[in-house]
Amino acid sequence: MTLSATPLAAAPAAGEGTTILVVDDAKSVREMLLLRLSSAGYRVLLAEDAVVAAARVLESRPDIIILDVQMPYMSGYEFMAALRADPSTRSIPVVLLTATPDVAVHARELGAVAYLHKPAPDEQLLEILALYAPRPAA
Repeated sequence: MTLSATPLAAAPAAGEGTTILVVDDAKSVREMLLLRLSSAGYRVLLAEDAVVAAARVLESRPDIIILDVQMPYMSGYEFMAALRADPSTRSIPVVLLTATPDVAVHARELGAVAYLHKPAPDEQLLEILALYAPRPAA
């Protein structure tokens, strides 16, 4: 399997965004990303499925979402389509994180800013996040 971080959209101007919502049904993936991203200085929120993720989005308005594609109840694609349909959430950048090989077409169609194949190397993940959710200056 080839690992790739594939940007799909131009990055917005640098801002103060630092909150990342990680949505993945695998507890080990959520915990690994929590550790990686917290260590890099980001505030991290976790959700195990789209139902919990929807509540987190409404409560906290994350600056970027890292979203698994294959989840129970609602797929990542369905959740992202719902985000894009709502004017209050459509501009939140989404990075798809998946083991699914055919993610590129769906990612473009739904307006993902990038996609990463699992397991995403730290460097690729942090590079994408630096573009879309820069950490505040110390």
